[in-house]
Amino acid sequence: MVIAILLVSLFVMIILGFPVAFALAGSALLAILYDGQVPELIVLHRMVGGMDSFPLLSIPFFVLAGGLMNSSGITNRIFNFANALVGWMRGGLGHVNISASIMFAGMSGAAVADAGGLGAIEVKAMRNKGYDAGFAVGITAASSTIGPIIPPSLPMIIYGVMASASIGQLFAAGFIPGLLMAVSLMVMVAYYSKKRNYPKDAGFSPIRLGRTFKSAFLSLLTPVIIIGGILIGVFTATEAAIAAAVYSLILGAGVYRTLSIKKLVKVSMETIETTSIILMIIAGAAIFSWVLTSQHVTEDFTRWMLTVTDNKTMLLLMITFILFVVGCFMETIAAITILTPVLLPIAVSLGIDPVHFGVVMVLNLMIGLLTPPVGMVLYVLSRVTKVPFEECAKATIPFVIPLVIVLLLVTFVPQLSMWLPELIYGGS
Repeated sequence: MVIAILLVSLFVMIILGFPVAFALAGSALLAILYDGQVPELIVLHRMVGGMDSFPLLSIPFFVLAGGLMNSSGITNRIFNFANALVGWMRGGLGHVNISASIMFAGMSGAAVADAGGLGAIEVKAMRNKGYDAGFAVGITAASSTIGPIIPPSLPMIIYGVMASASIGQLFAAGFIPGLLMAVSLMVMVAYYSKKRNYPKDAGFSPIRLGRTFKSAFLSLLTPVIIIGGILIGVFTATEAAIAAAVYSLILGAGVYRTLSIKKLVKVSMETIETTSIILMIIAGAAIFSWVLTSQHVTEDFTRWMLTVTDNKTMLLLMITFILFVVGCFMETIAAITILTPVLLPIAVSLGIDPVHFGVVMVLNLMIGLLTPPVGMVLYVLSRVTKVPFEECAKATIPFVIPLVIVLLLVTFVPQLSMWLPELIYGGS
């Protein structure tokens, strides 16, 4: 009965429009009050405990770094370099879109930041060149999901905290799957470009490539600092986030001189707001997960799954389906915080490495960002491009297909995600 109250009240609160954090904490409180076995104070204790983690300190700094990049015009430099690099191909701006997302992925670690920053630039450029609005929005939405897979990644930091997994290994594990996502989307762009006879946007020019590379060089060093520093052990993920924020500030204010005090204050306030929302969701999900665990739901669910089938392939498909459905309805951070304690024991019982499972979970939930009714990336793009949400969702559907194919490859071929961390760290 306690679990029924927990889940039903959560569903009702979400339907009524409660913020996710309040819905999670509120439903947990109702379940605890009904049970009567635990003091109500445990709610606050568990919520604070959920946020009390050193790696979570990296979140505001990565958010700040991404905001500084957008406000300093660094995203424009990245876009111009990507245009010079691959814009000469047929359907060039589609390939530019993906390439720029790969570069920006190494700076922000968030799909929404990619969609909100690069997205507006990319869609405008593509529409000005005569590309269909649906194609422009669809490829922009799909490419933005690369951000949280290629390191650094805010969702992987949160998963690492919940699963007690190495964040450095998670970052390394996401690199190859992220590149596979980019390749699959580029194949899709090539297909549409040939089918619709999209033009080559610009001839290849070594001079232009060199000029744009020089302009973007200092910006492109950001992922080198972040990823290189973590992988060679110079600093932790949290320290890397601080280094990224400081470096972005130096570039914007000192080198490029495009970051004014007004912009800095605006970015800082946006960072505080975003971080507060994330931490509140983590806090609410922490007490929600605790109720699930205390009621032995995780153990019961694991036993139930294993009684349905003991076939590893079928269980992985079932987990993938669960994650996909949840991703359609729940915000990514809340989903990771709630589902990790439930699904990770099943994965471990199947012999799946927690690092590999983390990549599978995050990739799956990133696809959820492209699907209604939640679809945060779709909402952001709809706002910045003035394209109705329904049209954004419809245009994105074809680009979900290659991402699902990559998801299945990464799920059933663990070496795609585990090869690099094993090479760098010598195994899990």
